[in-house]
Amino acid sequence: MELLKERIRKDGVMKPGNVLKVDSFLNHQMDIELFNEMGKEFKRRFEGVKIDKILTIEASGIGIAAIVAQYFKCPVVFAKKSQSINLDGTMLSAPVESFTHKRKYEVIVASKFLHPDENVLVIDDFMANGCAAAGLCQIIEAAHANVAGIGIVIEKGFQHGGAMLRGRGYRVESLAIVEEMDPETQTIRFRED
Repeated sequence: MELLKERIRKDGVMKPGNVLKVDSFLNHQMDIELFNEMGKEFKRRFEGVKIDKILTIEASGIGIAAIVAQYFKCPVVFAKKSQSINLDGTMLSAPVESFTHKRKYEVIVASKFLHPDENVLVIDDFMANGCAAAGLCQIIEAAHANVAGIGIVIEKGFQHGGAMLRGRGYRVESLAIVEEMDPETQTIRFRED
């Protein structure tokens, strides 16, 4: 998606340790016009796929998932990173390790929100090692629902999470796949579609 790649080149900041900061438009402050274009693109890429629900993970995935859900006319469910008194009933959970936060979480979804045979699309803002998406797929499968696909805004192609998930047979659609980035020169190279 050229519009997204241009925005990453213009406003993204590369830092040592394979960190790409896009907090000015994606995961702290959100550019809703850009989100709308990304929502349209995910709808185009998954055209003809029956989507009953979208599943994401708190917190950064919620904004883009909500916009994407408008195009599929379906609800969004988000996995919580901690148990709270508001959660009741049977829970589905999976371990997830965050590349950005260097922390492990047990993400939780109330089973009443995912039903057998539903087609669930995973949407998230970033993919590095693929742990978050893999954990969400594990939750979907534990609910006896179907993983309809995985939609990622920015995939770090050099970190192999996408390759791992594709190798497991999941359909992964990433709007921008970063092949290389150099924090010294602030240059970035994307995989061509």
